Amino acid sequence: MNIALWIVTALLALAFAAAGALKLSQSKEKLAASGMGWTDDYSPTMIKTIGAVELLAAIGLVLPALTGIAPILVPLAATGLVIVMIGAILTHARRNELQAIGINAALLALAAFVAVGRFALAPFGA
Repeated sequence: MNIALWIVTALLALAFAAAGALKLSQSKEKLAASGMGWTDDYSPTMIKTIGAVELLAAIGLVLPALTGIAPILVPLAATGLVIVMIGAILTHARRNELQAIGINAALLALAAFVAVGRFALAPFGA
């Protein structure tokens, strides 16, 4: 179980680090032009905030476990990503972007797996 959790955690961290860095480094217009039409519904500040949350969550998925400092932050970061993905699903549902909903649902499921896994099934220090 521990190996599966580490693999999923690493994949989630990579995905959200990339997504967060993209949102932080690109303008709202560039993001919209690259296929992120949902950005039309949000201010540039909100888009940057979402990017920062994703990047911090990616760090929180890995760094506490690697350093052994406050490893409880790993399942908390995963739980935060579940909440972010619920928001993303609602946004895409409102815009009728069905393909994006599927991607968000898959990421939500993976984040939930890490959260449950690290809270209950294979917590650090158990």
